[in-house]
Formats: sequence, C-alpha cells, structure tokens
Amino acid sequence: MHNLICAGNLTIETENGKITNVIDGYHPETEGNFDNIYKYENCILTQGFVDVHVHLREPGFPKKETIATGTAAAARGGYTAVCSMPNLNPVPDCLEHLRVQTEIIKEDAVVKVYPYGAITEGEQGKVLADMEDMSRQVIAYSDDGKGIQSRNMMKDAMLEAKRLNKIICAHTEDEGYLDGGYINKCKYAEVNKHKTIPNACEWSHVMRDVELVRETGCKYHVCHVSTGFSAEILRRAKAEGLPVSGETAPHYLVLCDEDLMEDGRFKMNPPLRSREDMEALLKSIKDGTIEVIATDHAPHTAEEKAKGLSGSPFGIVGLETAFAVLFTHLVLKGHLSLPELLKLMSANPRRIFGLEQGIKVGNCADITILNLDDEYEINPEDFASKGRATPFAGWKVRGSVAATFVDGNAVYQK
Repeated sequence: MHNLICAGNLTIETENGKITNVIDGYHPETEGNFDNIYKYENCILTQGFVDVHVHLREPGFPKKETIATGTAAAARGGYTAVCSMPNLNPVPDCLEHLRVQTEIIKEDAVVKVYPYGAITEGEQGKVLADMEDMSRQVIAYSDDGKGIQSRNMMKDAMLEAKRLNKIICAHTEDEGYLDGGYINKCKYAEVNKHKTIPNACEWSHVMRDVELVRETGCKYHVCHVSTGFSAEILRRAKAEGLPVSGETAPHYLVLCDEDLMEDGRFKMNPPLRSREDMEALLKSIKDGTIEVIATDHAPHTAEEKAKGLSGSPFGIVGLETAFAVLFTHLVLKGHLSLPELLKLMSANPRRIFGLEQGIKVGNCADITILNLDDEYEINPEDFASKGRATPFAGWKVRGSVAATFVDGNAVYQK
C-alpha cells in the first residue's frame, strides 16, 4: 500500500507501513502512483500518541471494555499505541496466561498494544510472576490496581527486572493508610462524611521504592502520580541520577478535590488531590520531573458507576478526551507549549519505554492528525469506549483528532 498523507505542516509518503519520504508543508500534488491520498490542509501532522497506562479489560471483563472497543477509543484519541495493564482474568503472570490476551490483540486491536506482565502471581503480592518467561512479549511489569506491600517482594522484583533489562511500573499504594478510603482527605470529605485516602498512602511507597532503586539499579516508573510530594521525591531521585520516571494523568492536572461531586465519574484511584498538589504537578511536567501524561483509562459499566462516590468502583475513561482537555486547559492557557505537550504524550513515553521515535524515513507510519481550531462539547455518548464515566462530560474544548494512522493505514477519521 502506497499512501500520501498531507497536513498543513508536513506531507509524508508511506509504503507497506513505513515512511518513505517526508516533505515540509502541505503538498497533495506530490507526484506518485498512490493507493490513497489523505488531505488535511488546516491541520498538523505529528507522530502518534502513546498511552502507557490503559485498562482494556479483556480477557475477563468484556462488559466494561474489549480490546476492540478500547483500541477504537485509542484511535479516536490520537493514540497509535497503548500499554495494557494486567489486572485481567487470567492475570498475565506467565506466558500461558499472557497468550490469552495477545491472541485477542492479534485479532481485534486497531492500534498497537503492548501488554504489561504482572509482577506477582495473580497480582496477589506473595510470589513473583514468571517474569523471565514473559520478558520478550511484555513492555514492562506492573501489579497496577494494587501496591506491592512487601519491601522484600518489591526488591526481588526489581532485581529480576534489572536482570531482564525491563521496567518496574509501580502502583504506589500503602494499604496501611487505606481503611476503606476513596477520596482525598479534604473539606469536602469532612462535610459529606466520606472516607479518605491521605497523600502518604502514595508517597510513602514512592519513597520506599526509590530507596530500592538505589540498591538495585532497576529502571522504575511511577504510575499515576497524584501528589506534589511524590513528584518531589522523583525530582530528587532524578537529580541523583537514578533511573526513575513518572506519569500523571489529565484529571490530576486540571481538576482537584474542590471539583468533587456526588457522582461516580469523579472517583478514581488515586483520588483527585488538593489544589496545591495540582499546581505542584503542573510545575513537575513543566520542569521535566514528570515526563509522561497517561490517561489511566479505566472503564466500568454505567450501572457500576451510578453508585456515587462511596459505592462506585474506582476508574474513569480518558482516551478520547485527553488531547482536547490538555490542549484547551494547558496549552491555550499558557502552562505548556504545544511541542511540550506532544513530548509528554508521544516522544517521552516512546523514549522511556523503548519505542520507535520520530517522523523519519524508515520508521513506521504511526501518525496523528490534529485540528487545533475545532471547538466542541465533550459528549460521552459519542465515545467508542464502552465506558462513559468522565468528569469532563459537558466541557467545552478546542482541539480534536482529525485522523489516526497505524502503519500508514487510516484507523480513524473524524
């Protein structure tokens, strides 16, 4: 397949999924015998986004999401690759269990999917998973959804990941602080008598794990950073030269506990934190401490999320809203430049997780086309995801994904 993709800033030729030519500017008149010519005159072309934290729910929970619907949502959001979290059934804790997921990916995924392997068997935190057996087929290791409570277990996992030259991606949650909590410790919780999750629940494990990185030399990535002090721990570790990185999510950058409502679409783990935490996270993405924005896309059924803050499961969807929310509230408000946002959503996750980088000849034609002038209201009923729970429902935003190409083929066009 020989295609031409033309946008306002770049024109690229692709053949058999690879980029064969890159031309500055919009040039739909380029000579050649093309199978398809795609024209986006008032848009920009960029390398496809990568989301390193996505729950596709299959195998195990297809009522919440499937690989087909989740990757369709990713394509609508401009993502050409996602990393799928392991809280599945079966948990991918050995090659046999992992294959259940990878076979579905081969059949149903419309974007590239890189699975995580579990750190422990069944994500139970007691026995190490067969990390070596899975090492060639997983992007990294995580027990996301659960924190590794044992220091010794985490150290053993880091030593094995170090030996395999893989990343440990940690859901940092010290269960000693939980006590049934589900929102931030704040005035809203006090007034409405909600149980809380204090900041230390997160940062205490970040602190412990950084100490273990110092001992083991393991590459370490912190999932969904929500507190300013967690970011400060990472800042100090990076200054020390330790191989650490971290991600935060759009909702932690544009919302705080002052925005809470009695609605399941405001319940996620970790919870929305204070305004001071939100501002600290903004500082952290600007100064390079936190290098990745991931969505933590975590769909549930409408019935599950209709039970308010106390009764709903943790998790919101984010693949189809991330770029628009971030462009509108960070770029247009002057917190970041567009190139800085694109680094957080594409270049940095590609670099940290060892994926191909750059729009250049020979690379895969994984391309996102952005219309920066498109203004609209976020409507969850339009989502490709089965999940509808988003705190951004009804928000007026600017900036949309006009098209997404994977290996030179259009997998989404608005």
